Order: sequence, then structure tokens, then C-alpha cells
Amino acid sequence: MTDAVATKRAGSSGLGRRILIAIPYVWLLIFFLAPFVIVLKISLSDATIAQPPYTPLLDLSAGWQGVVEWWNGLDFENYTLLTEDELYWVSYLSSLRIAVISTLLMLLIGYPMAYAMARAPKSIRPALVMAVILPFWTSLLIRVYAWIGILSPEGLLNAFLLWTGIISEPLYIMNTETAVFIGIVYSYLPFMVLPLYASLEKLDESLLEAAADLGSPPWKAFWQITVPLSIPGVIAGCFLVFIPAVGEFVIPDLLGGSETLMIGKTLYNEFFLNRDWPVSSAIAVLLLLVLVVPIAVYQNVQARQLEGKA
Repeated sequence: MTDAVATKRAGSSGLGRRILIAIPYVWLLIFFLAPFVIVLKISLSDATIAQPPYTPLLDLSAGWQGVVEWWNGLDFENYTLLTEDELYWVSYLSSLRIAVISTLLMLLIGYPMAYAMARAPKSIRPALVMAVILPFWTSLLIRVYAWIGILSPEGLLNAFLLWTGIISEPLYIMNTETAVFIGIVYSYLPFMVLPLYASLEKLDESLLEAAADLGSPPWKAFWQITVPLSIPGVIAGCFLVFIPAVGEFVIPDLLGGSETLMIGKTLYNEFFLNRDWPVSSAIAVLLLLVLVVPIAVYQNVQARQLEGKA
């Protein structure tokens, strides 16, 4: 009797564990894989003046013949267009360039901030973390509009510089890539600081003390101990800011000029202005591959390295 009860409990426990593990996979299937398949299908379609604005459509009422006609109507013309039209690949390259420069700027700014937070007294660290995440309490759109008021020729920055006599005429920062860099760095800097802080805060200070006892100067101990041990935070922070920066739309649309090309803005124009859903879907699929493939390769390399150490 006792064995039967134990077996029943073990079976129910195993079933509950499988259900618990299956929940995130079901979530990914419904909210990631299924929408991606739909977008991929639209990217293989052709634009038309209809509702929805693409063809072919799958007609199950026609039976197997309808499936065959639907399959034969799919093609890669939209992806060919992306490689032939200068607008699209220039937008991709410009987005990557702006995202890389913004990521480097955030790393240069965020690392000293995170280091200072990690070396601050423990009693004030929570307040410093709160100060970093405080901007998230306000909408991104409102914060970007605030930068318009700061960077415009009649804005606060020019007014202050003119008042101090540093400049004699207003600086034209709005509608330039400089304004885009400022907006992206400001908006995503917390995503760089927090992973760096998490890595630096866990750093064993006895390692630095041992290095000092062995005669290592502080700057050398920093480069040989602190920086290598914080690499996981650096990589996590770079991924967290680089990925959304590549597809950013709001910041370049509001702060950048007409010559500031980014793939998010190009995708928006194709989808809402040109109503070319197939081309915009192809842009989205290619952008996803550009971002996901390097991450997958990196994770694979990391997993092999961990297996090798084990």
C-alpha cells in the first residue's frame, strides 16, 4: 500500500515537473515561433491592392489543389529586392554602425558608473541602483520629446551655452546623427549599467588585496583582475543595448534628420506608408537573422568551452 502511494506521488510529481517545464516552451511557441512563421510567410508573398494586402492566400476549401497553388505562389523576390535596392542594405549598414558606436559609448560611460556603484558603501547601493532605473518610470516617448526641448536651437542647452558665453550662435544638434547617439545612449544606458554592476558587485575583493600584497599597482590589478572577471557583464550589457539599438525607430524618427537611415524607420515606412507588407516582413525576418545568428553562435561557443573545462 505504501509503495503504491509513493509511486502515485512520484508519478504526479513527474507530471507536474513536465508541465512546469513545458510552460515556457508553449509561451515561446505561441508568442514567438507562430508570429515569426506568419511574418516569414508574408515575406514570401507578393504585394497587392486587397485586404490583406498580399497574395497568395491559403484556401483550404479548395483542398490539396489550393495548398499546391498557395505553395507555388511563394517566392524570394522580396529578399532579392533587399539586396538590389541600395536603400535597404544602406539602412542595415547604417543601423549596425549606429548601434555599434552607441554600444561602445554606453560601455565607456556605463563601466565607470557600475564600478563606482559596486565600490560605494553597501548602505547606499540600493539608492544608486534606484537612481539608474528611475528613468524607466517615465515613458520612452516622453523622455525623447524632452531631448527635443533640450537639443533644439531654442532649447535649454543652447540657451545655457549662449548665456555663459561659450558659444556665440546656437548649435544645430537636432536632426543629426549626434542627436540620435545622445538619445540612444541616454535611453539604453541602464541596460548596460545593471549587468556590469551585477558582475562587479560580486567581485571578490580579496583577489585585489592579494594582488596589492604581491606588489601589483592598482591600475594593473584592475586590468588583470577586475576587467577579466567582469567580461560576462560586459557581454550581457552589450547584447542588451545593441539588439534594440539596431531596430530602433522612435529615436531616429524624432531626433534624427531625413538623412539618418535606420532599418527600423525604413520598415515603418514600408509597412504603414507604402503598405508593402511582404517587403516589410522580409526586412523584419532578415533583421532577426542578423541579430539572432551571432548570438546563437556565441552561445554555442560558450557551451563548448564550458564542456571542455568540465
